[in-house]
Amino acid sequence: MTNEQIAQDLVAKFGEDKIYGIMENYGLLNVTTSVDTIVPLLHYLYQHPTFKFQFLTDLAGIHFPDAVGQELGVIYHLHSLENNVRLIIKLYVPIESPKVPTITGLYATANWMEREAFDFYGIIFEGHPNLIRILNVEDMDYHPMRKEYPMEDATRQDKIDALFGR
Repeated sequence: MTNEQIAQDLVAKFGEDKIYGIMENYGLLNVTTSVDTIVPLLHYLYQHPTFKFQFLTDLAGIHFPDAVGQELGVIYHLHSLENNVRLIIKLYVPIESPKVPTITGLYATANWMEREAFDFYGIIFEGHPNLIRILNVEDMDYHPMRKEYPMEDATRQDKIDALFGR
């Protein structure tokens, strides 16, 4: 089973308008899909008699503030343990409507990963059984990993730039 075979199978099943951005990075197949395709795509990959992508290694949020209409995204890392093949699936949503369907019904491990992406990026996983903050305080009114917030507190007085090579 090669990356090319997987890509061709996915395009044949879902179409070029639903599976695009196909590329290979460091031997890992990367594909991009849409919000309405992600759940059927993941079910297909999970139940496929050959592929058997039945392990969700990771799920992460991303923020690209300059990508108008696609500012927020979710990256899914899947692993076929039987075939020892990995797959990365990406999807993007506008920051005004950061809604993505949950995949907790297929992968129970997605529960906390989706909560983390919600907590840090504000991505709303529709249908999630308990979408509340997981690492930050409940009353926090922003999502700290978005790039609109600085990484350091500019008002700190205890850091001398010369000591940090700046």
